[in-house]
Amino acid sequence: MAIRIILLGAPGSGKGTQSGRIQQEYGIPQISTGDMLRQAIAQGSPVGLKAESLMKKGALVPDEVILDLVRERIAQPDAAKGFIFDGFPRSIPQAEGLDRMFAEAGQRLDRAILIDVPYDAILERMTARRVCADCGAVYNLITQPPAKPGICDRCGGKLVQRPDDTEETVRHRLEVYEATTAPLVEYYRERDLLSVVPGNDGVEAVFERVRQVLDGL
Repeated sequence: MAIRIILLGAPGSGKGTQSGRIQQEYGIPQISTGDMLRQAIAQGSPVGLKAESLMKKGALVPDEVILDLVRERIAQPDAAKGFIFDGFPRSIPQAEGLDRMFAEAGQRLDRAILIDVPYDAILERMTARRVCADCGAVYNLITQPPAKPGICDRCGGKLVQRPDDTEETVRHRLEVYEATTAPLVEYYRERDLLSVVPGNDGVEAVFERVRQVLDGL
């Protein structure tokens, strides 16, 4: 049976990590609209050329272009057993477009899984990230600290905080999420398609909860 799921969650909730685990465990592809855009542009496909033209003008890529990319991607052979949407849909119009796409193809969404992490925990988790200025190794002062404070274990370089990991930036990203993506939680709850998985524990504990949801489909 094909498994078609959406992973929802705020930035820093760990949904990307869980998506990778699901991909490995169930053998279904992780589908990211960002990756699809870059690939379509690199391949020079009609949708990719249209997206590239818009992006060069500084315009947002409209929902219909994103949905065209999704339609092309889920028609590929490796998606026949199902897929995981990570970072899509991002808004109610995209979710409604996805519903229409599934209806046209005689398919359905099996589940939307929310990786639920409290606001304060996300803020702490994301602002604790540090990156080596020399080799790019990533650390987290809470969950994966370096052996020596401020020093990269791998190359001895200096660890720095990226501009997008400052508290001000993280708070802004979370505000954007709440305004645009969080309404999807209610959208799928109203359709009885939502499962909420507490995400403030270790990766393995969270994945075990996700596995219970998927194995119950």
